[in-house]
Amino acid sequence: MNKQVYISIVIVAIVLGLMMAFQFRTTSAIDRGVPLEEEAAELETKIEGIKKGRTDALGVMESELSRIRLYAGFIMVEGPGVEVILENPLETGRFNPYVIRDEDLLKVVNDLRGAGAEAISINGQRILATSEVRFAGNHINVNLTKLSPPYKIVAIGNPGTLKSSLEIKGGLVEYLGANGIAVGVKQEDKLQVPAYTGPLRFEYAKHTEK
Repeated sequence: MNKQVYISIVIVAIVLGLMMAFQFRTTSAIDRGVPLEEEAAELETKIEGIKKGRTDALGVMESELSRIRLYAGFIMVEGPGVEVILENPLETGRFNPYVIRDEDLLKVVNDLRGAGAEAISINGQRILATSEVRFAGNHINVNLTKLSPPYKIVAIGNPGTLKSSLEIKGGLVEYLGANGIAVGVKQEDKLQVPAYTGPLRFEYAKHTEK
């Protein structure tokens, strides 16, 4: 049963019980000469206590929802990290057929993730587990949005670790540089990664109770 529904049912049951008890105690109070105002005040105090308990429970659920949205990428985040700029080769008298491809961006993203990046974006597009990065003609589609070079990849995490993972000997910076790609990696104390705002589509994956 949904936690919210369960809490609501419990609260309704408690309130109904208190109301029944109040009706019974009202009759008893009349017999004992106890002022009804005191009985009403006591009941009100109990109901307020129940409401407070419900508010606390809702607060916990709202906090949990915010945490899930954070992990899912639906909230803009900021923190230290690296900014990576990739630019296609400049033609200097001889045509260089190599251009930045979708697999190059994916390699950078995967390398950063492996180094502990907590949030990543490419040209302002938040990268999720379901994000599409696909080469299409003269541009690359990311989250169904056409992106063109230069490609700015922002990653939040330990700046030194992220930078080292890309610049390690034989790593991506060396590989891309060998193909004429201009690569710049800069550490920053404060970067922002925007929230994911695109649609979420699950055509085949279905919810299961187990």
